[in-house]
Amino acid sequence: MLRTMLTATNTMGELQNQLDNIGSNLANMTTEGYKSRDAKFQELLYQQYNNDKLDRAPRQTPAGIRYGVGAHLGQIQFNQKQGALKTTDRDLDFAFTSPKQYFTVLMPDGNGTKEVYTRQGNFYISPLANGGGMLVNGDGYPVADSNGNPITFPNAQLVKEVSLSQQGALAIKYSDGTTLGQPIDIAVTRFNKPQFMEHVSGTYFALPNNMNELGVTEADILTPLRGAGRNEVGLQQGAMEMSNVDVGKETTELIQTQRAYQFNARAVTMADQMLGLINGIR
Repeated sequence: MLRTMLTATNTMGELQNQLDNIGSNLANMTTEGYKSRDAKFQELLYQQYNNDKLDRAPRQTPAGIRYGVGAHLGQIQFNQKQGALKTTDRDLDFAFTSPKQYFTVLMPDGNGTKEVYTRQGNFYISPLANGGGMLVNGDGYPVADSNGNPITFPNAQLVKEVSLSQQGALAIKYSDGTTLGQPIDIAVTRFNKPQFMEHVSGTYFALPNNMNELGVTEADILTPLRGAGRNEVGLQQGAMEMSNVDVGKETTELIQTQRAYQFNARAVTMADQMLGLINGIR
């Protein structure tokens, strides 16, 4: 009976993590650029119990039984499927039309910044003290150019129109009819092995800190699209990529997980009742 309770409680703890994962997906179903997380369960170790050697009865099934100790979440991966595009007609809303491509933004990290990656492309112009402007995302983090530097430009108050090419070249036109000169390439990075990326928060991802332990290098995980690589970039201006959360799928998994949790909870109750009966025998 104790083994039954152990097996059920092991599984219940992992099912609770699955419920949290489903809840996170459903809570972000309207978050632009969000990628849903898919969880996969694996069985824990089994213990083999062989039949008594004196049992010589002919049988068609293998001798002995295997007794498991529950299940656990083997892996949680982000689904890289392209989300639907929503037209906003806003000059500073950009959406990727190709999967596994991400903007690079500079997130504060202690006394400096670190590069993080997101597909959420709602950008804004933040004024600077010198009269210039800086391109930032919705959280106020600077958007990086192809060289990894914040995108800044002069005369922010005179900006009349912002345009973006399909390859991610940002052009600015001022109200006096002049332009910024050469367009600025927004940093775009392609994830080669997205399963190795570390989820920071929300729609942000970063390189893992233990790449040596994982046996991979930065070049294995991602590729900055520069030079000729800019031809691979697929961007659309005046649109936002919606979350790729499948509400029907998540709701179905929610029901299945709740039923599995109830089943294991019932197993614990039954084992407890049987232990009570055994202890009550005089």
